[in-house]
Amino acid sequence: MASKERERTSVEQLDREYTLGTWTRQRDFDPTEVVDTEGARLITADGDSILDFSSQYVCTNLGYDADRVSEAIAEQSQTVPYVNPGWSTEPRARLSEKLAEITPGSIQKTFYSTSGTEANEVAFKIARAYTGNHKILSRYRSYHGATAASLSASGDPRRVAQGPEIQPEVPGMVKGPDPYAYGSSLDPDESLAYIDEMLRLEGGTVAGVLVEPLVGSNGVLTPPDDYLPRLREIAHDHGALLICDEVMTGFGRTGEWFASTLYETEPDIITMAKGLTGSYQPLAATSVTAEVAEYFEDTLLNHGHTFAGHPTACAAGVAAIETYEAENLIENAREVGEYLRAELEALADRHPSVGERRGVGLHQGLELTRDEETRVPFEKRADKVSSRTTVLDEVGAHAKDNGVYVYTSVNTIVVTPPLTISTAEVDEAVSVLDDALEISDAAMDD
Repeated sequence: MASKERERTSVEQLDREYTLGTWTRQRDFDPTEVVDTEGARLITADGDSILDFSSQYVCTNLGYDADRVSEAIAEQSQTVPYVNPGWSTEPRARLSEKLAEITPGSIQKTFYSTSGTEANEVAFKIARAYTGNHKILSRYRSYHGATAASLSASGDPRRVAQGPEIQPEVPGMVKGPDPYAYGSSLDPDESLAYIDEMLRLEGGTVAGVLVEPLVGSNGVLTPPDDYLPRLREIAHDHGALLICDEVMTGFGRTGEWFASTLYETEPDIITMAKGLTGSYQPLAATSVTAEVAEYFEDTLLNHGHTFAGHPTACAAGVAAIETYEAENLIENAREVGEYLRAELEALADRHPSVGERRGVGLHQGLELTRDEETRVPFEKRADKVSSRTTVLDEVGAHAKDNGVYVYTSVNTIVVTPPLTISTAEVDEAVSVLDDALEISDAAMDD
């Protein structure tokens, strides 16, 4: 719902009348018209300038002034705007080479699609073909996409809300625990032991272990440093591949190109989207190690996509990587991320309703609580798909009304600004959040 009572603009009215909104009951679909962008800011039809402190859905990593990307899109659209994937273009070849350079370990070859959920669907097919097994083990606090298999692999409340009468879950999806020390009965070490036992009891039928290295919209869950390397070892011990979903954490968000590198882990398969083009074009990628790629030299890769390696989107991807490098944005994410972390820690100290700060670099989250001792959340998981206005909704709406957009999800304020963010902009946003969190403080249990 809109946070301010006002008449809709003509564009908003048209949008409301003819567009189906995502993840919402349509009576609640009330989008705000954006007419311009500048730096890390959105300019609305009302003339408001809103600092985007979550990169929309953790995707506009380059902010809104990446001229190199915009120019590459325009130039490519005037030369070779599209050919089918059986043809070769310079942007796809250059992007594939570049991804082989910046991804961890021996990741070598890439299949392209248009969204993170498609990238994960490709990963499932590859893992199943390569191992000869069919199950995918994922975790309960996770989100991997909205298409049938990716949503079935997700632990997100939206999977449960879909319901078997609308979309039966795809068979072969198994769920395990998360490295979530704040709100779980298992500590991270115990969760690894649990997954090890699950894989053993599944009897060699699991093709891939699918994880977000740092969970995104399900709470910005940050694992111990040794968690991902140990998980890879466990997966391999049971004949499964490690699939890292870096749709959110890829392209500098954690201060490294990929969070897998942060944790010194080489996935067998890595999926990406969002920051791949800074969201200037819809583009996703599924990249595999040289060993996995070699398997398909003589085995059919039984998957295709009309827009696989779309030349205009790939041109945006090449230009985006060049922008990350030329503007030192990975380093900026690391440096400003440290500053952001300290400011959020101070914010948490000032507000008893902030139960925990989690995250690395510019991938941060604040989990809110009704009670510091018992850690009772304001928002239940089911509230993500309900029409109830939660305390987190109120905190987010107050921040937006005062010029700062933050994405709230499953009891967490997701703080993931563009990699172009400055310390002055961090100060501006934290000041607004400082005020907004008075709402959750006041709503705590007595």
